[in-house]
Amino acid sequence: MAVRPPQQGGDDPDSLEFGIAALTPYLAESDITFPATTDEIVRALGDPEISCDASGNAVALSTALAAVEASQFDTERELLDALHPVFEEFRTSGGGIFSQLRALLPF
Repeated sequence: MAVRPPQQGGDDPDSLEFGIAALTPYLAESDITFPATTDEIVRALGDPEISCDASGNAVALSTALAAVEASQFDTERELLDALHPVFEEFRTSGGGIFSQLRALLPF
């Protein structure tokens, strides 16, 4: 399994956050309490688009949560642990058809 993206404190203006590191600020700014269901999480956070990779590809939180087997999370850590492999899969999948076509072109 791939390594989790580092939690970044924003000290480096050239750094990008993606995956669970990009989701964490949304959780910190919300008033969500755990345990929480996937519906409650999406409603509380407003279903943001979460960056999946350094290329700027993103996925809606509701889409990422739909790929998780659990429908309720007892803690924020449990939520992040469940979402990590989902974001990693989106990251390694190449970001969709346009990214795949771009990779095939010689320029």
